[in-house]
Amino acid sequence: MKVAIFDFDGTLYSKETFQLLMDHLKRHPTHSSKYKAFFRRILPLYIGYKIKIVPEAKMREGSMQIYANSLQTLSKAEYEQYFDEMKEVMRQAFNEEVVEKVRQHQEEGMHVMLVSGAYTQLLDAVTDGIEFDTIIGTDIPFTAVGAFDSETEIYHIQGKRKTEMIMKTFEGKQVDWENSFAYGDSYSDLPVLELVGNPVAVRPEARLQRIAEDRNWKII
Repeated sequence: MKVAIFDFDGTLYSKETFQLLMDHLKRHPTHSSKYKAFFRRILPLYIGYKIKIVPEAKMREGSMQIYANSLQTLSKAEYEQYFDEMKEVMRQAFNEEVVEKVRQHQEEGMHVMLVSGAYTQLLDAVTDGIEFDTIIGTDIPFTAVGAFDSETEIYHIQGKRKTEMIMKTFEGKQVDWENSFAYGDSYSDLPVLELVGNPVAVRPEARLQRIAEDRNWKII
């Protein structure tokens, strides 16, 4: 089995998901009243990150938890509707060259995977019509009856967790890593890019750009 692994933010989607999530909440016709409370909760975490007393991974995971908590009165179906409202705007910022690579690898019979720290429910909505065999994202926890589960903490898919989830997906299966592909834009994607024989840097940040050039990786 050959695989093709795609990052989302900065790769398939040319912008940053969390900024869009903030803007959507702030301007939402029904839920905008929740924005001030959300902002008050996230501000100390962000300041801690900026003054280097809160690690980036902790800041990102905490931000995802605070955002989900701000909408905890929504049911699972209402969350899905909320994310569905953003898909058309997000699709306008898709990297069409990367979308074409997704389709190309599907046609080649590869197992095509999207791996991202974005909410899984958002990824499902925005990629409707683009075929992925597996989507790995950050799950919002719900109870059996579809209510927000405030007792379960969010497990943010980032850093080494991406690699762990990928390996878990293919546990017990034979993967031809040397002839597989991975696409990413940031230095944090390096562990995933190094899994395969064909890593591709997509509009890479400076640190990844240097590595890609040194190792003669393909750059989009």
